[in-house]
Amino acid sequence: MNSKILSVLQGSNIEPSPIWMMRQAGRHLPEYLEVRASAKDFIDFCFTPKKASEVTLQPVRRYDMDAAILFADILLIPIGLGRDVHFEKGIGPILTPITANDILKLTIDGAAERISSVFETVSLVRSELDKDKALIGFCGGPWTVATYMIEGRGSPTKEVAKRFAYNHPEAMSDLLEALVISSADYLIGQAKAGADVLKIFESWSEGLSPYQFETLVMEPTKALIKRVRAAGITVPIIGFPRGAGEKSIIYAQETGINAMAIGTESSLSWAREQLGADFPIQGNLDPLALRIGGSVLRDAVERVLQDANGPHIFNLGHGVSPDVKIENVHAVINHVRGHEANYV
Repeated sequence: MNSKILSVLQGSNIEPSPIWMMRQAGRHLPEYLEVRASAKDFIDFCFTPKKASEVTLQPVRRYDMDAAILFADILLIPIGLGRDVHFEKGIGPILTPITANDILKLTIDGAAERISSVFETVSLVRSELDKDKALIGFCGGPWTVATYMIEGRGSPTKEVAKRFAYNHPEAMSDLLEALVISSADYLIGQAKAGADVLKIFESWSEGLSPYQFETLVMEPTKALIKRVRAAGITVPIIGFPRGAGEKSIIYAQETGINAMAIGTESSLSWAREQLGADFPIQGNLDPLALRIGGSVLRDAVERVLQDANGPHIFNLGHGVSPDVKIENVHAVINHVRGHEANYV
């Protein structure tokens, strides 16, 4: 493959930086909404390879992104483990909160196989994607997925999950182990199906004490990557410990990831100083600037480009929101690639 993304992940400093955006396939695109309307529900959408592969490819066709990211969801793994997951409009994912006794009943063996239609989606996308475009597969970080399974939905503080970890350490360890095993199998399956890059979304790293960060994020992530590598998978792995701040540096240095996505809250120049000149980083345009557009967006893009200083993949600090204007995305891409950018 002649992929700029893969070259950066191997440590090359490429100019201009290759670009893709988290949540680039989604509700800001009319072609996505058309396909989404044909699905029974969101889970059905994710488990229908023809539809999921189509929306995975849509932003690459429209924007000429340097990578496609698999259209799926981090909460498919609990379904493989035998838990109920559904999505409610305007609310998001809803799960039946798991108890300590429930953890012993998780169907760990074959969990990834029970959601293996995702592997078919990967194969379909890779067969249609140009060879110079990377295909990114992913999973949720064990701690992040565990928070949803314990709390039953997203929450601002994750206090219920944190209390569970303190009050039921053995049950928490068992849950994280189940997620490590099933998530590793899931990533292995994606890589074998054609994913060129894997990403771990540890979206709820923020606000953990050093002890809980070590036990709930670091140790499971190390175990997850070790299992993936033990299976002979050599593709690069990007880690995204969102909101971890200074702890993200230890995460990058010790978990075994090959590159780190930087959230909006941290500066690329700080990350570069901490991680060294050759460590690949990704990020980190403020998604709010992408929504605002105009000179605000232009200046924000320029700051990211000035701060990268080394192997860099241009991306957002989080994801594209449904109200983002298509012309704003085009402006960012043109700016990054050195073309005339029409900021409105």
